Amino acid sequence: MFRLGLIINPVAGIGGAVGLKGSDGVVAEALARGAVPKAQERARQALLPLLDLTQPFELLTVAGEMGASLAAELQLPHTIVYKSAGPTTCADDTRAAAALMREAGVDLLLFAGGDGTARDICAAVGESCHVLGIPAGCKIHSGVYGVTPAASGRVVARMIGGELLSLMDAEVVDIDEEAFRAGKVRARHYGQMQVPGDLRYVQATKQGGRESEELVLADLAAGVVEEMEPDTLYLMGSGSTVAACMAELGLENTLLGVDLVENGRLIGQDLSAAEILTRIRGRRCRLIITLIGGQGHLFGRGNQQLSPEVIRAVGRDHIQVLATKTKLAALQGRPLLVDTDDPALNRSLRGYLRITTGYKDQVIYPVANPE
Repeated sequence: MFRLGLIINPVAGIGGAVGLKGSDGVVAEALARGAVPKAQERARQALLPLLDLTQPFELLTVAGEMGASLAAELQLPHTIVYKSAGPTTCADDTRAAAALMREAGVDLLLFAGGDGTARDICAAVGESCHVLGIPAGCKIHSGVYGVTPAASGRVVARMIGGELLSLMDAEVVDIDEEAFRAGKVRARHYGQMQVPGDLRYVQATKQGGRESEELVLADLAAGVVEEMEPDTLYLMGSGSTVAACMAELGLENTLLGVDLVENGRLIGQDLSAAEILTRIRGRRCRLIITLIGGQGHLFGRGNQQLSPEVIRAVGRDHIQVLATKTKLAALQGRPLLVDTDDPALNRSLRGYLRITTGYKDQVIYPVANPE
């Protein structure tokens, strides 16, 4: 089930209509001038598209006006993961709630606010969590927001519905409000976060607009090799998609086996489960695999060398799955499967994984397992 996080900055944008050019440090003055908070209404517009969904999803949010009140009003079942210690909320609450949602493994963190809120979310989760902003602040210079609240909601609805949305890096910027009030614009870069982009099934194309598997695989492999880290062991799983990465490295490949690569060199071929465990013990290691076309299996079909012990030694966060969007689309929305002969491990692998689908292009896709 898709797990959605929701954080609302209740005072986002409160100083805009009363001429304060922001809300940082001026909430009391804004209220004294008659400002009316609008973040709840902006967040409501974003959540409305979710009310018509037939697919179930899990909503994690924050007590009170930071999310739970609106969820209750819209009759959206939800779980509260954080509650502010005081009667009013602040940036520390946003950071703490975001960190808890990251730890809870949300598939997308949806937040309402402005650039200040984006800074707080970025400080808490960085690029470790997929995010999307609902524009509700005075300053919306960062690239992490939907063009409108309703647009943000439609993107979320499409993700929950299982559509393949590419992930892209988006910049978080903010301006110095005190300088801005004095007529000076001082923008600063605070980092970047991963946000869902537009739906893009077609990447590299031939005539007719169809995805060219050969071109996509070449681009995909180039991106994977470019991001390989030094002094790290890479277990290269079976299949033609991983074979494209080995070709990019200029290395011999065991099409139906598991090879081991370090610093661009082939240091092990067609390894058994026992050999893999011996080689990777105590070392930083990553596993690069693909799925079986048409079936969607990641483990348990033709790659038994990747035993439960091997998978645990590598760790879920160090598994990189490669697949073209054409290959994923052929599953017609069915989840990826894991069948490791270890029910507890199967359960731990469930959820949404980032799938590398091209050069610096990723989507998230659900993983299930046979019960």
